[in-house]
Amino acid sequence: MANTTVRGAISIHGKNPQHLVETVIRNRVYESQYWKEHCFALTAETLIDKAIELKAIGGVYGNQKPTEFMCLLLKLLQIQPEKEILLEYLQADEFKYLRALAAMYIRMTFRAAEVYEILEPLLKDYRKLRKREQSSYTLTYMDEFVDELLREERVCDIILPRLTKREVLEDIGEIGPRQSRLLDAMEGDEEKSDRGRSRSRSRSRSGSGSRRSSVSSDRAKDVSKSRSASSRSRSRSRSPSQPGSRFVSRSPSRSPSPDGYRSRSRSISPDRVGNGGSPYRSRSRSISPDRMDTNPS
Repeated sequence: MANTTVRGAISIHGKNPQHLVETVIRNRVYESQYWKEHCFALTAETLIDKAIELKAIGGVYGNQKPTEFMCLLLKLLQIQPEKEILLEYLQADEFKYLRALAAMYIRMTFRAAEVYEILEPLLKDYRKLRKREQSSYTLTYMDEFVDELLREERVCDIILPRLTKREVLEDIGEIGPRQSRLLDAMEGDEEKSDRGRSRSRSRSRSGSGSRRSSVSSDRAKDVSKSRSASSRSRSRSRSPSQPGSRFVSRSPSRSPSPDGYRSRSRSISPDRVGNGGSPYRSRSRSISPDRMDTNPS
């Protein structure tokens, strides 16, 4: 009686739910000590406490000895809990082995479309899981375990029911296209890069505009300063000199100076002109005749 399926259980894939586990492994589970001591009279509620205590996942190890994970999986197939209870198992984020147990049960009993819709969100879970092998433990991750459930035919030493490919279900219209997190991340990176480019362009344009405005303002200031300086110099040069102030002209003066004037031009000697001789032009600097002293010594 302890190994029989609960009354009113629905056949899965045309057979008894417990028969989804191979006969050899199922018999090993019935003979194991863990099944006899801890799995007797378990319900969907009390099974949670046993699933929380799990330390690893796996099928059989050593001399075909079933793991605790396999015993609880067979117990779930025996009591066949409702769908809402299994979904609650999956939502328990703090208990990763309870989630792995529920994912394994859903893969073996649910329809193909429901399997993809329920298990694909678990690919975002990257927590570590211990897996019991024949002679040792190995390390795996929750997303790798779920990916094996969706792609492999044998997981934890159990042959899984055939699963219709996702492409076929998409062509039929039972499920929509898969939303890849990688594509979403790439689109998010592209949007961020586009925003950064637009911001850098706007900053460069604003910076160049400010530089141009500053340069133009500096040029305008320089032009105004030069114009004011030129106007001041013109006003100073055109303004008449005040009385009592000495004005020095830079242009050559034609008026004779009262002092002795030494002409730098070439002049004819007066003694050469009076004698009727040939005019002789002296190249030396001479004194003007009107300034010469006529008194005989």
